[in-house]
Amino acid sequence: MPWQELINEFQESSDVIELGGGPKAIDRQHGKGRLTARERIGKLLDDGSFFLEVGRWAAWEMYTEWGGTSSASVVCGMGQVSGRTVMIIANDATTKAGAFFPMTCKKVLRAQKIAMQNRVPLIYLVDSAGVFLPLQDEIFPDEDDFGRIFRNNAVISALGIPQLAAIMGNCVAGGGYLPVLCDKLIMTEGSGLYLAGPALVKSAIGQEVSHEELGGAQMHAGVSGTIDYREADDQAAIERLRSLVEMLPADPVAAQFAADAATGAARSQDEIYDVIPIDPQTRYDVRELIQFLVDADSFQEYKAEYGQTIVCGHARIGGIRVGLVANQRTVVESAQEGMQFGGVIYHDSADKEARFIMDCNQTWTPLIFLQDVMGFMVGRDSEQAGIIRAGAKVVNVISNSRVPKITVITGGSYGAGNYAMCGKAFDPRMIFAWPNARYAVMGGKQAASTILDINIAALKRAGQEPDTAELEELKQKVTDAYETSTDIRYAAARLWVDGIIAPDETRQTLLESLRIVSRHAEDQPFRTGVLQV
Repeated sequence: MPWQELINEFQESSDVIELGGGPKAIDRQHGKGRLTARERIGKLLDDGSFFLEVGRWAAWEMYTEWGGTSSASVVCGMGQVSGRTVMIIANDATTKAGAFFPMTCKKVLRAQKIAMQNRVPLIYLVDSAGVFLPLQDEIFPDEDDFGRIFRNNAVISALGIPQLAAIMGNCVAGGGYLPVLCDKLIMTEGSGLYLAGPALVKSAIGQEVSHEELGGAQMHAGVSGTIDYREADDQAAIERLRSLVEMLPADPVAAQFAADAATGAARSQDEIYDVIPIDPQTRYDVRELIQFLVDADSFQEYKAEYGQTIVCGHARIGGIRVGLVANQRTVVESAQEGMQFGGVIYHDSADKEARFIMDCNQTWTPLIFLQDVMGFMVGRDSEQAGIIRAGAKVVNVISNSRVPKITVITGGSYGAGNYAMCGKAFDPRMIFAWPNARYAVMGGKQAASTILDINIAALKRAGQEPDTAELEELKQKVTDAYETSTDIRYAAARLWVDGIIAPDETRQTLLESLRIVSRHAEDQPFRTGVLQV
């Protein structure tokens, strides 16, 4: 499939996601005199502001037995409001009334984590019916479920990170704690804030009470004193939010992160499709990709002649100094090992990577990982050379890095290679993927063959001897299932990546991400655990 065909396919699905619950649900929202989540965000952001969306593909093709929930019924992302960078978390009432599904909780938690790590103020646009009750057992009790959101509200507040909330519709049951735990609280006329609605109150204690008397904006403004500002409608609430954000301090830049004058990239972004192949089996020199991403003439390769299946080097992106760690995708020649295959991590490349990451931590240089990896080299020679020891060293230094890490998956992300190239488990501040990316413990052909062998053995133990037709049908079924689960949309649906970006959007995405991650530095010494040497 050509690049443009793949990008068009993803864009069509992305456009559907953007519609939330669809045109009829949007009309219902407008009929209440309310804007949709994305309309609210559009009016809140400064003209011309970027919007770095987080988790657009969340819950993609999940919860189908319940009719699905577009983008997990919440829109999250960062942009500029009154000249300040903020994280916006907006319930989408057009899809299941903004109810919280399991992935909704995880998406909000991911947005909160990004905001905490980078000290980004948060704005919550609340319009939710609360927990999706049929799945309450997957939403309610655990440490990565609904209650953790409120715990984070309290911790974020204690860190001094501003939080503003605007109730612009329903805010019921436990969800009511979120806005009330924020620094400033706005509520629009016609909205409701209560632990239990009128029907539940009547059922529970026999009391008959109106919506407004129980939890309307006028009551909370003049009787309970819970809200700070009562506004007539969405537009007035948005104007109030913008004026309050304007009073916040200007965006900080941590002194530890050095920046120089920015220049453009060495190559035009639209040429990237002529250079970087879509087929993962096609070789290319990753240095060519790097030239599309970094400022012109800024890349200085580190240990260029050693451990060549990983390319490391210092560069600038938008003037910000960064360290790059990238999988080489062409065959290289090692002075000691002979031919080495691209996309494979050998013991010498792992040693080089670990040493480079340590150096970047010493100099407060943010790290960018360009991940297109098949895994570690296996076999007698590799084991005797200490591949496990070298891989453990990489895992150790990545885990203990004090500098921000950003990961972009440009192709395969397989097995322990995912770990060595800063996969989701290793706390990248942001993680993105191209549409052709694949996420799995091993390649599709190898995995399908292994799973097929296991299934055949199980059938034989049960006394069944599959014939040729049955074997072919089983093989196709296993292959199709594995292909589905390795599709990057499957990963994005589960928030293993923050976003899917087109290759020609990579530099701009990195620019925006670097401005965000360079706001705050964890001012602590760099230290590692025990390194096997």
